[in-house]
Amino acid sequence: MTPRRLAVASVSALAAVVLLAGCTVGPGGAAPHATSDPSSGPGDAGSGDDQNDLEGALLDDGRMFAVVSWGSSTCIPQVAEVTAEGQTVSVTLAEPEGDGATERACTADLAPRASVGGLPEGVDPTKDITLQVTYGDMTDDIDLEGDPDATGAPGSPTEYAPSAGWYDDGGLVLLTWGSSTCLPVVESLEGSGSTGTVTFATDDTQVCTMDMVPRGTVIAFAEDEVDDDAPFTLTLVGGGLDGTVQVL
Repeated sequence: MTPRRLAVASVSALAAVVLLAGCTVGPGGAAPHATSDPSSGPGDAGSGDDQNDLEGALLDDGRMFAVVSWGSSTCIPQVAEVTAEGQTVSVTLAEPEGDGATERACTADLAPRASVGGLPEGVDPTKDITLQVTYGDMTDDIDLEGDPDATGAPGSPTEYAPSAGWYDDGGLVLLTWGSSTCLPVVESLEGSGSTGTVTFATDDTQVCTMDMVPRGTVIAFAEDEVDDDAPFTLTLVGGGLDGTVQVL
């Protein structure tokens, strides 16, 4: 398969899963959280002129999507509105709000960020999808390749399972689920051929809220380090996310 495609999601807090089991995450569900960590890349994914473009991937077995943009790693655009007409999905991204009247401060770095949202009911993830994205003065169309093996209908309850999908050569979005105040932080990244390992920082002293939200983390391998045109296995280590994800 090519970049811009399949991904599926991960459980981070089992107690919260029990509380939220059976919940549906869609355009009107819990507000998705997007994350990006400079230590995860950017490698060569999205380098050069691509930094002016928007990219995307399917997630959660076809229930969700990610839009990848470039900018401050601490001010991630949020999915504000999602509508669909057939296989064309209109997505509006908005800057994250500050704390009340306080303007939100953003770091001056340049990193790929993943904004995660739910596909509207009626969209068929087994067929090609076009995301028509509006982000401030920017508009862009993102063509997502349908996954014939996707079994998660948009609007149906998520299984809170790990998921990842390529958005560009060597670059993927990892979707995990967990506390909105304890986001995954990439500590190291290794890759070769059809396998890769991402290690997350673990902080046992950190106090986390008991909510359950989708978190998108951008992971970018160096040029030609991995084969993103073949079945790929990503191993997750640490941060309460231990397991493997098949990036199909």
